[in-house]
Amino acid sequence: MVLSKGFEIEMYTGTPNGDIVGLSDRIVADLDGFVREPDSRNVEYTTEPLYCYDELLCALVRPRRQLRDYLKRQGDYTLIPGSTLSLGGSEVFRRSDPDNPYHDYIENTYGTKVVTASVHINIGISDPELLMRAIRLIRTEAPLYLALSASSPFLDGLATGYHSTRWGLFPKTPAHVPLFESHAHFIQWTEDQLKAGTMQNVRHLWSSVRPNGNERPHDLNRLELRICDLIADPIALLAVTALLEARLLQMIDNPSLDPLQMSQLSSEDLIALTDANEDAAARHSLDAELRHWQDGRPILARDWIKEIYQEVWYMAKQMGFSCFLSPLQKILREGNAAEQWLNLQEQGLDTHSVMVAAIQGLADQEQELEDKLCQGLVV
Repeated sequence: MVLSKGFEIEMYTGTPNGDIVGLSDRIVADLDGFVREPDSRNVEYTTEPLYCYDELLCALVRPRRQLRDYLKRQGDYTLIPGSTLSLGGSEVFRRSDPDNPYHDYIENTYGTKVVTASVHINIGISDPELLMRAIRLIRTEAPLYLALSASSPFLDGLATGYHSTRWGLFPKTPAHVPLFESHAHFIQWTEDQLKAGTMQNVRHLWSSVRPNGNERPHDLNRLELRICDLIADPIALLAVTALLEARLLQMIDNPSLDPLQMSQLSSEDLIALTDANEDAAARHSLDAELRHWQDGRPILARDWIKEIYQEVWYMAKQMGFSCFLSPLQKILREGNAAEQWLNLQEQGLDTHSVMVAAIQGLADQEQELEDKLCQGLVV
């Protein structure tokens, strides 16, 4: 058994020189499959839930190539990697839909802290109790996926001290989210938040991972991992997704793989530990010292990832997707995007030069992937 997988990809649009320009109103009007975010400078596309990684790769690349072609027709515009307004613009919110009252609330409450780009990874799990167990496990391990994906070390042209400035500043909402003990617990908690006004609607649960479905909180069919920065490299994104899927398959095969069963810590202590781990991963990503949810022992993020990789690799091989998992080793060896960009800065490049090179590198990589894998599929 393999699980269905789909993505929500948010990306900035702008110039090859790194200036981020709001174009989402035009994009959404002219292209199918794209939706606007509250700020016009980024735009989102989603992939259908698929089981096969080869198909997922084309589903990631194809709309992005269509968007690039469209942007060229609009002027000298391109796609910009990274999860924050790396070179400037955080002083003002640029609304994509001025008449949307929910967007009013977001702008007035959070400002440009939410003007970020990211990837949400959705994994299909239809059994609600199994889904809650999956949420508990991945909630406590979400900092590892942040460590792999960090791509926002800059804001307004400066290094911030974070590898993921996005998650370091992001207003996680509500402030306290429990480890849901059951589907009934999640339903009651959600209804309580809506009554109290700590959530404006069922979508207003901005935590590292959440249950999702057609009619939340009752009708659920997938786990949505929300903590990841934008992983612009499609091969790297599939590797991170393969780790997540293999871990969930391991959990399905071993029902005791549940923090509420296996941890020596209380539920509240687990939440505090996980929150601290998220903060540490946002600052230092793969080199962050975290605390393991099983017993609170200290462990480096990269070492914890290596442990899980070794545990799940054989299962991924049995299921036929270990070749998509293996590029994770390259991330561990060469660093995530944030670490690579900061290394370039340490070698003497300024922030602008680092980001301009990243913009061109992403365009070149997508062209190569399209030529090799998606011939005839990109219109």
